[in-house]
Amino acid sequence: MTPLLQLDNVHVHFPGHRGLFAPAPPPFRAVDGVSLTIARSEILGLVGESGCGKTTLSRAIMQLLPVTSGRILMENRELSALSPADLRRARLDFQMVFQDPYASLNPRLTIFSTLAEAIHARRPALSGPSLHSEVTTLMDRVGLPSSAAARYPHEFSGGQRQRIAIARALAPQPKLLLADEPVSALDVSIQSQILNLLLDLRRELDLTMLFISHDLGVVRFLADRVAVMQSGQIVESGSADTILSHPQHPYTQSLLAAAPGLSRLASPPETIPPSH
Repeated sequence: MTPLLQLDNVHVHFPGHRGLFAPAPPPFRAVDGVSLTIARSEILGLVGESGCGKTTLSRAIMQLLPVTSGRILMENRELSALSPADLRRARLDFQMVFQDPYASLNPRLTIFSTLAEAIHARRPALSGPSLHSEVTTLMDRVGLPSSAAARYPHEFSGGQRQRIAIARALAPQPKLLLADEPVSALDVSIQSQILNLLLDLRRELDLTMLFISHDLGVVRFLADRVAVMQSGQIVESGSADTILSHPQHPYTQSLLAAAPGLSRLASPPETIPPSH
């Protein structure tokens, strides 16, 4: 079966900053040859320390950053080869949930307007009672009362705002959800609620997810497969049980040894190979 998302030797480089009289340094290789596939209905957890390139990779998938080289294919269509109009239509099939929902929600729009705008991206003709019904359905799906539709983002807690952000991402009826550290800023009890919500949504909507996190406990709870990223490269990947119970790469072993409650799963940490 053709994977829903395929990354083929993807590089994302940023130019070095040149001094007034100094030669330009070599480019910074934020993503350095990543190849991954995500099957339909699968949750792939992408883990690694801050600064390893996880967010850059997600933004490249969303076509928010240009790819230096390599290919990103959604349902076997190379995204960078699409025209701007075709890309806008294709992007309805893959949506993103960001780490900070307050920063990603328009503070001037009510929740109804936020969700209606996202619904109109795929169904611009929907209006009146049908639009209200769709907004109500979305809010119910993420565990928010429809009575909250007239409120603004600042009137909600962090966990509620993340539910709104998830509802907005679901509004265009995507096939793939990219979640970039969506629970890292939330209390532990709220984290578990959001993670259970994501699992419910995967089951109800047959969603595929790329879940990005530095928290191995979260990834162990949620993901079917895990890819470990270090210095812009994937150093180890496999089933979540295999990677988190029997890590082979020294970097993965060190991540597990440093994770509260997971250190018993890891082999003794070894020296991490120097980054390139």
